[in-house]
Amino acid sequence: MTPGKASPTSHTYFSQRLRLHYLDWGNHEAPPLLLVHGNRDHCHNWDWVAQELCSEYHIIAPDFRGHGDSAWVTGSSYSHSEYVYDLAQLIHQQDLAPLHVIAHSLGGGVALRYAGIYPEHIKKLVVIEGTGGPGWMYQNRPVHERMKEWIESTRKVSGRLAKRYSSLEDAYERMHDANSHLRDDQARHLTIHGSNQNEDGTYSWKFDNYTHVMSPYDMNQEQTRELWARIDAPILLVSGTESWHGQGKSEDPANFFPNARHELIEKAGHWVHHDRLDEFLKLTREFFAE
Repeated sequence: MTPGKASPTSHTYFSQRLRLHYLDWGNHEAPPLLLVHGNRDHCHNWDWVAQELCSEYHIIAPDFRGHGDSAWVTGSSYSHSEYVYDLAQLIHQQDLAPLHVIAHSLGGGVALRYAGIYPEHIKKLVVIEGTGGPGWMYQNRPVHERMKEWIESTRKVSGRLAKRYSSLEDAYERMHDANSHLRDDQARHLTIHGSNQNEDGTYSWKFDNYTHVMSPYDMNQEQTRELWARIDAPILLVSGTESWHGQGKSEDPANFFPNARHELIEKAGHWVHHDRLDEFLKLTREFFAE
């Protein structure tokens, strides 16, 4: 992060008896703005965005269950519905509604579902590559195939040990490989906040391996779009031209919302807010000011 700028405080809240973590960037008299991260990411993913916007908004950035400094679940899979509940609980407990939201990837899909359930709670919504989802979600496969795949993938993850890196430098290299657009300082910052040191001195990512396993059933595409159609608030959909997310898609996702537009940012991958921060902030500020 930029030295000399604002920094957040850490807090916890409870959702289904889980202790979940969030960052609060202060400025409580300003309008609330929720920043929602993507899958196997963490709330410090937003630090650069938050530093630039915290003088204008009261920013809260949560860690989803199983991510960052939030608790892992036991005896349950990580489903979109549970993530929606966590988001709903944070907004309810902190009395944030109505509010602005910026969300990325998985967080975007979760935020859009929340907005469809509670459209009156949303002022404006910026979603970075959050209108997709796993292909199986939209396939009408026999029930035995879905259940068998879920059982076998869960069994496989149960025996999977967290990847261990001999040093933070090795973990940093993996972070940079995952997104070659990242500056060195960004990759190191995300690595430091996204990893824990193990007892033997090695390092592992904070996210729970079980986040790789999704519930065998979820809302289908028709049901998801039914929720999207309920969102009255203006929506800005943002994608990167170099991202895998948009490859092969012919439909403009803005068409499925009553009041949305879609912006493509050049020379950006899936993490648009990292790859082209200044352009993303400019778009967001202009959108919020409209």
